[in-house]
Amino acid sequence: MAIFLSQLTRIGKSTGALGALISAMGCAMCFPAIASLGAAIGLGFLAQWEGLFINTLLPAFAWLVLLLNALGWFAHRQWRRSVLGMLGPTILLLSLYPWFKYGWSSYATYIGIGLMLAVSVWDLRSPANRRCDDVQCAAGAER
Repeated sequence: MAIFLSQLTRIGKSTGALGALISAMGCAMCFPAIASLGAAIGLGFLAQWEGLFINTLLPAFAWLVLLLNALGWFAHRQWRRSVLGMLGPTILLLSLYPWFKYGWSSYATYIGIGLMLAVSVWDLRSPANRRCDDVQCAAGAER
């Protein structure tokens, strides 16, 4: 079960981070730096679905990554890695909703997406391994 959960969270986090980046690339008005990168690689046609990307897909991918990083803790028991993985989507969601009225919220969005991508690449390059077996983890939780 732990191996299945580990593979699911690893693939899901990478997919979610990539989806969040592509969603941001489709919104030239909100994220001009990322959108210009998207247009340079041929994703300029995504601009016609800008509202869908920003209002629906970007938050959905951020919630997916947040949930999968939280579930990832059960697979690998590395709380620092899980917290770092949840930091990016949390910053992204905060920048989309409560911080949106501030001028610096777009910088927070870039930081959130960047953290999501960095942790995703880290997961692909160095997958998380469980630090303890079930008996050790249960004993550590009782203390």
